[in-house]
This record gives sequence, structure tokens and C-alpha cells, in this order.
Amino acid sequence: MAQTQSGAAGMLSLPALLERNAAQFGDRQAYREKEFGIWQCWTWSEVKQEIDALALGLINLGVNEGDFIAIIGRNRPYLYWAMVAAQSVGAVPVPLYQDAVAEEMAYVLGHCGARFVIAGDQEQVDKVIEVQDQLSNLEQVIYLDPRGMRKYDHHTLHQYSHVQDQGRAARDEWTPDLEERKAKLTYDSTCVMLYTSGTTGKPKGVVLSNRNVIESARNSADFDNLTVGENILSYLPMAWVGDFIFSVGQAYWCGFCVNCPESADTMMTDLREIGPTYFFAPPRVFEGQLTSVMIRMEDAGALKRKMFHHFLEHAKKVGGKILDGKPVGMMDRLKYKLGDILVYGPLKDTLGYGRIRVGYTAGEAIGPEIFEFYRSLGINLKQLYGQTEATVFITVQPDGEVRADTVGVPAPGVEIKIDERREIHYRSPGTFVEYYNNPESTASTKDPEGWVATGDAGFFEEGSGHLRIIDRAKDVGQMADGAMFAPKYVENKLKFYPDILEAVLFGNGRDRCVAFINIDLTAVGNWAERNNIAYASYQELAGHPKVLQSIKEHVETVNASVAEDQMLSGCQVHRFVVLHKELDADDGEMTRTRKVRRVIVEDKYSDIINALYDGSSQISTRTEVTYEDGRKGSISATLDIIDAKVVPVRPQSVAAE
Repeated sequence: MAQTQSGAAGMLSLPALLERNAAQFGDRQAYREKEFGIWQCWTWSEVKQEIDALALGLINLGVNEGDFIAIIGRNRPYLYWAMVAAQSVGAVPVPLYQDAVAEEMAYVLGHCGARFVIAGDQEQVDKVIEVQDQLSNLEQVIYLDPRGMRKYDHHTLHQYSHVQDQGRAARDEWTPDLEERKAKLTYDSTCVMLYTSGTTGKPKGVVLSNRNVIESARNSADFDNLTVGENILSYLPMAWVGDFIFSVGQAYWCGFCVNCPESADTMMTDLREIGPTYFFAPPRVFEGQLTSVMIRMEDAGALKRKMFHHFLEHAKKVGGKILDGKPVGMMDRLKYKLGDILVYGPLKDTLGYGRIRVGYTAGEAIGPEIFEFYRSLGINLKQLYGQTEATVFITVQPDGEVRADTVGVPAPGVEIKIDERREIHYRSPGTFVEYYNNPESTASTKDPEGWVATGDAGFFEEGSGHLRIIDRAKDVGQMADGAMFAPKYVENKLKFYPDILEAVLFGNGRDRCVAFINIDLTAVGNWAERNNIAYASYQELAGHPKVLQSIKEHVETVNASVAEDQMLSGCQVHRFVVLHKELDADDGEMTRTRKVRRVIVEDKYSDIINALYDGSSQISTRTEVTYEDGRKGSISATLDIIDAKVVPVRPQSVAAE
């Protein structure tokens, strides 16, 4: 490990990188935040002053080395600074999902034994206060936004700026302590603890060291030639490892500028204003933007719509090849250039992608059609395969070797092996230290040699050396006839359509596959408005005959596509139902990162699944739901079960597997 340590030029912690950035890039913009419609800016020198003031204030409040400090709120520079200030005083930052309900917060706060919470606003403070009686270790809460907080009991509540003021006032008293604590930080000190999404049980606290974060940031920055001149938009949950490595790890390693939107509602506007050079988003963001584009084009005039689709077809044919530097005929290049002037360029600017040099998608597999759409426009979008336990990076796609059906080659410093069950294992400098207070799970996930079982099934392609992910290993199964069952492959194809928000496939051990569909209320609602179709609720729109017919056509198109893949042709959808409600994290059906909790969904809607298999044409069901204020209720519905046409497949192609 000595070589690795020296390779990071002695920068052994985020506070050490902050010192370097303040010295080398002191006048460069480090953070920007839009507030009241105006961009506020801080240089690296100013950021260091803000972080040091907060760190001194935390010591003054009684924060000890080894304490856990929970950080809850939307993406704001102050909360990013709080993470580095926590590390500066030898504490461990633990970011939480801001949309988590009080009970979810209580579990994480109780599990790590947080003594301090830094919350963004009154809403987050209220959730903490609601469960405070369950948290024996919690002592102090710091809030950032003072609005609505005036009449609260402030014996254990402190305004963020006041903590900084107290830190500045006690600078002479506490600076020696702060410097001593910073000096103790090593490559093996804990940098952050991030909780997994908990798709199969309670979330686990993933302990990541400075080595994990800095080495991962350094290797990935070198791979994509990231520089101090990059601009990124930080809008994804701060509790997600993807945001942490891009908005903290790489930002501190490279010294580039982190931009925080004013709110979730203004994110798209702020994205266009910033025009990031380096961008990261999970598939759902790209799916949502594509849906928005297609909706707008449906509302456009006939000539504009015809021109859009004409040049888009040409982009699909040659755009990816041009982006990868592959040979393309002169006439095709000229036509693509014209398309760039008339369609692709304006569209990229509208999306905020006009300046992107490198873009990544990860978190779950993206539909190939969606992926190729963006690359055809000339956007260098690449797939990344990673995990919280890997500090993100397991595989990456080199420029010129980007494909929709693979996730690339091992990232720098990463070793990968695949066992006899096709499960993927990796080992790297980013491999997590442990699951906090959970030695059993640590031992079952990471072996003594440092190999981590991902839980994903896949294989390396012969020749290219690229990794292909089939699905989650626990989700990959067999149909009754022995054909492979891999639900995610089909679900992603279905989600390409703008009016399908979510799809869940069932069929393991069965003779055929069936599916749940969630419509996209924005897309389908827009269609209903254009066609003068009145509806009073999501449930009513989801059951409309024309909506069901449209979804049926999509399912049958996907079936024809799936039938062409010999390995997975048995996964065609025979019957489906459009659910009467969206799958929701508040109802436990999805994680906060919008991954479906299959076991919970299968158990909760078992009556609908049974009806899909027993030949019923309708099913009456009653479902418990959770309202925004935490109250429980229920909704009833009678759902139509739709049969879809499937393409016959040859049994011998399955037997070969």
C-alpha cells in the first residue's frame, strides 16, 4: 500500500486536499449555489474558511473524535462542507436521504449512534424531533435554514451560522485542537459512512476510508482526463455513493467547481444555465428527459415534428460511429452536421447537455434504446458499473469502446473474477472497510483476501474483454422449461417507452412470464389532455381502454425484440396488468434510489400475480398506502388483465444454455 499512498502525493484525507486546493486554486470557484434566482459563489480559499469555522464550532459544541454526525438535506454547499468539517475534527459524516420518513431516519440514526445531526431545514428537524425519544445517543441538532425555527426550544438546537460564529470567536482556543485532529488523519481513517438502499432488508452502514475515496477519485479522474476546469451539477441524493464520489471525492481531488441547484423544481433550468462539462445521472433521469422531449415533439407543428424524426433516424445510424471516431461516409457526415445545426445542437442546449465532455449513467441498467438516443446526439454518455461497497467504480467504458449491451472493462486498479454461478466478484483500492456493527454481513460479502461478492450475475465477452451484466444473481432464475429468467433485461426495454415509468417481471419457476406496469403520469396525462380525455385520478387514467391498448402494443413490440435474443427469449411477457398506483418508496415497494424491492412487491400484490397466472380477465384488489404526512390508508380497484402476443421460440436454443 506504500506505493498507493505516495501515488496520492501525500494527500491522505479530504481536509488535506482542501488545504492543497486553497493553496493552489485559491481564487478559483469551488462551489456555486442558486438562491432566490441568483448564483452565489465561493472560491476554494473561502470554502476553507467556512469549513474551518464550522469545524472549530463543532469542537466548541463538544464533538469528539469518532463521533457520528448525521447530515440531512438537499444538495447545498453548506452540507457538503459539513461532511469535510466533520472529518476535520475526527468525526464520521453520515449523510441520510432527505426524503426518508422519520422511521427510516430513526433506524440509521440509532444504528450508528449519532450524537449530532446537521439538518437542512425545518422539515428535516421536525422528522428528527419526532423520533428523538428513540435515540438515546442524540444530543444536539444543527439547522441550516432558520425559517420556521424561531419558536423551537433552542437548548439543543443551534443555527449553522451561529455554530460557525462561535467557532470563529473561539479560534485561538480551539485551533491547536483542530490542527492536532487533522494531523491524526491517515489513509485508513474513516472518510464517510453511507447506508445501502436495503433492497432485501435493513440498510447497512458501509464504512469507506480515505484510501477508498481518494484512490477511487484519483483513478477515475485520470481515466477520463478530468481537470480543475470541469463544472458539475450536484443534484442527486447526498446519501448516495455516486453523488459523494463525484461531488466530494473527485471535486476535491481535481479542484473543479460543484454547482448546487436552487431546488428540485428548478433543477432542469439550473442545468441549462450551468451547462456542465461532466455529468452523472441514473437511468431514471435520462428516461424522464427523453419522455419530456417526446411529449414536446408531439405538441410541435407537423413540419418541425417531421424534421425532428427525419434527422433523429439519421443520428441513430451514424451518430454513435462519429462519436467513437469510426469511419463514416462524407455525405452522412454532412447530413449529420446539418442535423446538428437544426436539431441535435438546439436539443442538447435545451437539455443542458451542450458542453458535456463526459457523461455517466449508473445505479441500474439503462435501456439500450435510451442510451443510444443520447449518444446519437453526440453526447459522450457512458455506462458505469459500481456499488457503494466499491466506492462506485467496478467497470468503466473507455472512449471508443462504448456499447449499450456491456458495462465496459475493469476500472483502473480493479480486479474482477466470475464464479461458477456467474456471480461477479471484485477487489480494488475502493473496496469498503466493513459494514458498521455487522461482522456477519461483512464476512459473507468480503472474503479474507478482499474479494467482494457483488450479488450480480454476468460474464466477460470473448475478444472484447467487456463485462455483460445479466441481472441481480438472486433475481436470475429459470423458467419451468429451463430457459433463463432475467427480469431486468425486459423491464429496461419496456421502460424505454415514455408512457411506461416502471415495470416488474415475474416468471421464475413458471411456464411463462407476466408483468406489472406503472404508467408515467406526466406522459400519459399529456396525451389525455391533447385528446380531450378527462380523468380524475392516476387510477382512472391507468385503467383507460386506450391506455391499456397502447401499453399492450409496447409489450408486444418488446416481446418481438426479446425473442431475437436466444439466451433470454423465454422472458417474453404473456400477460400484464397496469397497476392502480405507482410503486412508492414510502410504501416500502422501492428504495430511495428507485430500485424495486421485488420480494415486497411480490408478497404485497400476490393476489394480482395469482390472477395473472390463473386465466382471470379481471382482479379486484385492496392496497394499503402511505400518505405524505405519514398516515396510512387504502385504495381499492378492479384491474383488467391483458393478454399479449408472444413470438414462438425454438426449445433447442434454450437447451443449448
